[in-house]
Amino acid sequence: MRTKTPLVIPDISVDNRFEHRGDKYRKKSLLSAPILQDNQVMGVINVADKTGATDFFKEDIAYLLRFSSVILWQVAAQNFHAEIASQRNTLRKRNRELRRQERSRAEFSKLLVHDLKAPLSEVVANLDILSYSISDTNTEFLESAQIGCERAVLMINNLASIDKIEDGKLSVIKEEIAPVNLLKEALSSVKGLAKIKGVTLQLAKLPAELPKIKLDRTLILRVLQNLLTNALKHSAAGSTITLSCSQEPLKKQLTFFVRDQGSGIPVARQHLIFEKYARINASQDPQIGSGLGLYFCRLAMGIHRGRIWVESAPGKGSTFFFSLPL
Repeated sequence: MRTKTPLVIPDISVDNRFEHRGDKYRKKSLLSAPILQDNQVMGVINVADKTGATDFFKEDIAYLLRFSSVILWQVAAQNFHAEIASQRNTLRKRNRELRRQERSRAEFSKLLVHDLKAPLSEVVANLDILSYSISDTNTEFLESAQIGCERAVLMINNLASIDKIEDGKLSVIKEEIAPVNLLKEALSSVKGLAKIKGVTLQLAKLPAELPKIKLDRTLILRVLQNLLTNALKHSAAGSTITLSCSQEPLKKQLTFFVRDQGSGIPVARQHLIFEKYARINASQDPQIGSGLGLYFCRLAMGIHRGRIWVESAPGKGSTFFFSLPL
């Protein structure tokens, strides 16, 4: 144990460590070898009673050391399996706790969204009433407050819709809509924010005969609002955001797009931006954005059997597309 080396005792009958051996051993010699792991003694294996007339040789020590390594391997394997079982139990407990915490957060989110709707609606209504009596010098501040409330309402509506879609409880109410009316309404809803940022909103020339489409107007309008708001986040003053819609030849679908002249999206992040809570970069405008807008758009497309994607290059702006079946 102390030297970590094998030991041969030629005659245990004259060794005081074996004075009480009695008739237990038929022979006098004994071989003792350490069981080592990472240069630490895990135990000792003793062999006595070698048969035949010969004494222990070097090959006996080698055999014994190999045999002890097998024992050690078995012990290590048993310890390893015990450790794996312990880790699995720990992981199961942590997973249960994480699921419990996730349920708690989801419930808290739903309650928070529900409780925020009423006071925000009251603020929006009071700001609307105030707009009739406020002086021209304070109009800019009123418009800024109204835009802030509109952004907050959009985020809350995103949260509420996401919860319902994920729970499979969102009722889709489809109606026949003229695409041009939907596009104009979407542009109108963000023109205040565009004015403050000094960004031009532009509705591109539409095809002469664009068919009507059956969809949930509220959801798709909010998709357009999210894409426009997202474009405004990354647009500098003096730039232009273009919105349009077209029907691809021989395809029974309409394709909408929102194009900005911003900094673009890194290629490595383009496949992530439609995930929940995803953000393009850490320098996003802190006034806008929760990482839920594009995730909501993706869910809304799923409900309508459509798809959404982006084409972008760093320094060349971004174009977000979504297509809906007719």
